[in-house]
Amino acid sequence: MIRILIALVVLALAAPAAQARNASAGELEWSIIIHGGAGVIERGAMDDETEAAYRAALQAALELGGAMLSGGADGVDVVEAVIRTLEDDPLFNAGRGAVFTAEGRVELDASIMAGNSRAAGAVAGVTGVRHPISLARAVMEHSPHVMLIGDGAEAFAAERELETADQAWFFTERRWQGLERQLRNLGLPVPPRPEGAPDPEPIREGALDIMERAHRFGTVGVVAMDTQGVTVAGTSTGGTTAKRWGRVGDTPIIGAGTWADERCGLSATGTGEYFIRFNVAATICHEADRLMIEHGFEAAAQMAADRMMERLEADGGDGGIVMLFVGQPVWAMNTPGMYRASWGERREPYVAIYGDE
Repeated sequence: MIRILIALVVLALAAPAAQARNASAGELEWSIIIHGGAGVIERGAMDDETEAAYRAALQAALELGGAMLSGGADGVDVVEAVIRTLEDDPLFNAGRGAVFTAEGRVELDASIMAGNSRAAGAVAGVTGVRHPISLARAVMEHSPHVMLIGDGAEAFAAERELETADQAWFFTERRWQGLERQLRNLGLPVPPRPEGAPDPEPIREGALDIMERAHRFGTVGVVAMDTQGVTVAGTSTGGTTAKRWGRVGDTPIIGAGTWADERCGLSATGTGEYFIRFNVAATICHEADRLMIEHGFEAAAQMAADRMMERLEADGGDGGIVMLFVGQPVWAMNTPGMYRASWGERREPYVAIYGDE
């Protein structure tokens, strides 16, 4: 009897994965979910122009991903393309618009993972590659490794002829002013502005969103399920303002900030040290697997995500996640807000910022 029960459980768990592996193009519905960072994002903290800009950026990224997926695009292509647009958008802390280290430079991290094969690639501490997510993909597809860092990652990017950028390209005035404030709070000296950076300019206070003033983190992430049933997750970040000593957070750590398997894909944003300690991304997906027989796919995923957010909060960590579990969108946060958006073949586009949306 016990053997029969075990066999039934195994079959139930394997069914969605088998469906994903065996589906041909168009047989499965596509799905996508995006985040642009979580934090103390409350109504009234941003002026109308800034809020509208964030919503428009999320909507544009969502439309790009949805159009690609509905046309049958591969999930890895979709995740890379959408994250590249967010890396070029100075509103977000990834690529252009990333935060600065205490030494006054941008150090970028990214990762990507394909759920059908568990193939993954990640980079950390990159300073001269325009699109770290593309470099992470190159690591996944064209190297025997999973993670490359610093000078080695830059050398590999050169071999792959990926687009480069100098520090002035990544520079934004609001991130620099955020660095100056943080360094003064820490009693550390303010370094010279990066070579080629524009002259100082005033910033509208309303344009400095409350997440940037109250927190030092921010990340962009995308999870997509393509029409082949393959779930892919990717994440990209500039890390934390005034980080020191080559600090690396959860974003490039497979299992902590990014995870994808046969049923689940997840991208995280928040206080990276806690997400690493709790191996947040993989743990939520595995817990959802454990719970789904009793509670069903969607309820299990939300329950697993909410439990992890509560556990993080109790331990002092904050942030949020977006995930697809068997294509169903789930998000959870223990902060007042998170920039997020989702869409699916039979779902209307959804864009939100605040926790009560």
